[in-house]
Amino acid sequence: MLCSTRSTLLHFPLLYRTFRTGSDGRIMAKSKFEYVREFEADDACLRNCWVVIRLDGRNFHRFSEQHNFYKPNDARALHLMNRCAQNVMQELDDILLAYGQSDEYSFVFHKKSNLFKRRASKFMTHVASQFASSFVFYWKDYFAEQPLLYPPGFDGRAVLYPSDQNLKDYLSWRQADCHINNLYNTAFWSLVQGGGLTPAQAQERLRGTVAADKNEILFSEFNINYNNEPLLYRKGTLLLWKKVNEVTVKKIKTPQDAEEKEVQVTRSRSQTVPLHCDIIGELFWEEHPELLSDTS
Repeated sequence: MLCSTRSTLLHFPLLYRTFRTGSDGRIMAKSKFEYVREFEADDACLRNCWVVIRLDGRNFHRFSEQHNFYKPNDARALHLMNRCAQNVMQELDDILLAYGQSDEYSFVFHKKSNLFKRRASKFMTHVASQFASSFVFYWKDYFAEQPLLYPPGFDGRAVLYPSDQNLKDYLSWRQADCHINNLYNTAFWSLVQGGGLTPAQAQERLRGTVAADKNEILFSEFNINYNNEPLLYRKGTLLLWKKVNEVTVKKIKTPQDAEEKEVQVTRSRSQTVPLHCDIIGELFWEEHPELLSDTS
């Protein structure tokens, strides 16, 4: 025979000190061990600040080598990263936008968000775990011929930005980093793959060069106009929520109809849309004023 909660707990008087009634009327016990919760850090993010969670691939240089990524860019890997980020945004719709390049992704939670009571550890762990599991889950859709040899890892950090300008500067910083790294990698791998240099020789050739020098090497030696390279590589990917109309076909039958008939139904819903555009200048923010508004 099943015992009641109270009678069961009374068999352990040394473990349970008080009883309380839960919101559903059930009797709940407060054990003597609950004091350990006092050791938990209060990591609530300051209110009215933008919360940015940035993920970085762990040892992705080694990961890309062992999984035969194309150099200098592998579109499969970048599209996989974008798919993972979209999945994170669909699960956590308090994310206003996300920006990704190479093996990193930044997720911006709205400054008014109260998700997870604004606990930084919750933000980080939910984003990192959802992203990493999505990476494994969707791998075969982008790397059909390349088996996943071992689980990838991603580390995360939470950073607060108190002003709109701080947030814009952060995103500009990440896109500038995308441009600098991609220009270097494009020149480096052109020297290795097309110029016959060893990696050490290519690195020495590029030592001390500025952007104009790298552009000149690409154009004069390999007939590559860097400005014509895909925007995905040069600008990275920005994910935004957009209202999209979806048309579906439904079968209905009215009292006046002898048989069912098909009708088209249009519904509007929000979904994430990838953009490969400049976010350093003011034009982007002027075209999307809703992103920084308090009501978005």
